[in-house]
Parts: sequence; structure tokens; C-alpha cells
Amino acid sequence: MSSPLRSQVLDLYKKLLYMGRDWPDGYTVFRDRCKQVFLKNKDLQDENKIKECLAKGDYVLKEIEALYKLKKYRTLKRRYESQE
Repeated sequence: MSSPLRSQVLDLYKKLLYMGRDWPDGYTVFRDRCKQVFLKNKDLQDENKIKECLAKGDYVLKEIEALYKLKKYRTLKRRYESQE
């Protein structure tokens, strides 16, 4: 794997682990699943395949962000509705 792609992969992995801290099933479940997926694709050599996997990873990262924002929104909504 070339150096720029390697750094992108590592950066994605770190971001996913950071986002997984608040995972509903627990951090260890998220970390193990994330590690399993990255290890499954560790032998990829084709640059296009690596970029495709990076794009999927970015998509997953955005989905996790959206889930957390939705959870926060629902919590705030529930708090303010109970005050009325």
C-alpha cells in the first residue's frame, strides 16, 4: 500500500474508533468489529479497491455521526416535551 493511502486508512481507523466510544452495544464490540473488517481487507494491493473501501468507510463514519445526532436530538426533544 502506498504511503498516502496508508495514512488515509490509518486516519479512517482512528476516526472510527473515536466515534465508537458511544456505541450502544459498547466500545469493545464496536472496536472488535471494526478491527475485524480492517484485518479482512489488509491484503488489498489494488489502489482502486483501497479507495473504494475508504469511500465505504467514510460513508459508515457519516452514518454513525448521523445516528449520534439523531440520538441527541431525540433526547433533547424528550426533555423539553416533558417540561410542558
